[in-house]
Amino acid sequence: MEGFSLAPAVDVPSYFLCPISMEIMRDPVTLSSGITYDRDSIERWVFTDGHGECPMTKQRLGAGDREPTPNHTLRRLIQGWCAVHAVERFPTPRAPVDAARVASLVDAARRSGEHELMASLRELADIVAERDCNRRCVEGAPGAVAFLVSVVKTHATARDEDDADAAGAAGEKPLLPGSARDDTPNKASSPDPEEVALGILHSLKLSPESWKRILERGDNFLDTMACVLRRWPRPGRSDLSRTYGIQLLKAAVSEMPPAQLTSASADLVDGVVSLLKADKQPPSPGKMQNKKAVKISLQVLCRLCLWGRNRVKAVEAGAVSALVELLLDDRGSGSKRAGELAVVVMDHLCGCAEGRLELVAHPAGLAVMARAVSARGVATTESAVRALHAVARHTATPAVLQEMLAVGVVGRLLFLLQAGAVGDRPRERAREMLKMHARVWKGSPCFAPHLHASYPC
Repeated sequence: MEGFSLAPAVDVPSYFLCPISMEIMRDPVTLSSGITYDRDSIERWVFTDGHGECPMTKQRLGAGDREPTPNHTLRRLIQGWCAVHAVERFPTPRAPVDAARVASLVDAARRSGEHELMASLRELADIVAERDCNRRCVEGAPGAVAFLVSVVKTHATARDEDDADAAGAAGEKPLLPGSARDDTPNKASSPDPEEVALGILHSLKLSPESWKRILERGDNFLDTMACVLRRWPRPGRSDLSRTYGIQLLKAAVSEMPPAQLTSASADLVDGVVSLLKADKQPPSPGKMQNKKAVKISLQVLCRLCLWGRNRVKAVEAGAVSALVELLLDDRGSGSKRAGELAVVVMDHLCGCAEGRLELVAHPAGLAVMARAVSARGVATTESAVRALHAVARHTATPAVLQEMLAVGVVGRLLFLLQAGAVGDRPRERAREMLKMHARVWKGSPCFAPHLHASYPC
């Protein structure tokens, strides 16, 4: 068993085994249902996986019944049995942290200088990483989450101003997302308070209630995230701040009401789009790879770009070009899911005139959307056809129509009419496009003769 050295002939008493993991319990705790489990296993079951009942009895656990009670008697029995049978003993687990200890750390950090602040933040990070009940204690401690948010805001804003001042003194523009050069000297490669605080907030896995309080406090949390996401790491510096930032932003937007989502700032959208271009930058320690960064950024854009104003902001931030480049390089997208999300975001962006113009202006824009038809699944095909339909309906200049024919859009649409597993709506849109521009496409010398038989009109 993991963590123990058992002699081959030793039979472990069944009541020493956790009913979930079937391993010897290191820290036995008892639920209100009367069943004893290992602390890590039952906390993962209840709090991480979100189950609301006892695994064995299926008894529902009320809000006050979810905190287990330590079973010290059974723990001593297990430790004694391990000693008698020459099984590697395990140390007595440390008691979970209490709210008073968290409050004292927060208070000390608020009143002290930078060195003491980092010491308190590191201790909080260790506490949160130790066990789930500590994580819940820190989240529930009065003022702890607000303090962490304030640390991020203070240091992110200060670094943003420092970058702008340094660029101004040199007679240059401030470094923006997508710039390839940042030669500012690096003072140290160790984590700063902003990075550590962001890491703690990410590890807390905040509840919807906590996110609601953060977003309603008026601390401009989203503006702070914009500062974090838009700042490229300096040479030799870790990119973990942006890693944590985009993950926190994903959690935040999932809890934001539509009224708040529609008012997302251009800087915030710009910061999210900048992560789609991260693979074009020189590598840095801790830099989040495309497999994760791109996927999370696309998920956030899918949420933000449901509304027209955010679509325009994303287009102005360079999202269309970034998405085309992403779809051109399947390996760069990191996964099939990332490619599917990229097509969905492009569909949203083609819902505005600016997005359609950017797509047709890109040399490979129509080609990658043609390739997405029937290539990535039913849902992706529907998004790709909807985007092409918007282009064919609203941006169909003679040059655009000829390009659609040349890059294979027409052939894909004709194939779609004969496909049986894509759904009725994509086929209806494909048929409508083909009829809409039949005169141009069928009369073109580029139109392949073998396609005439399958053309709908």
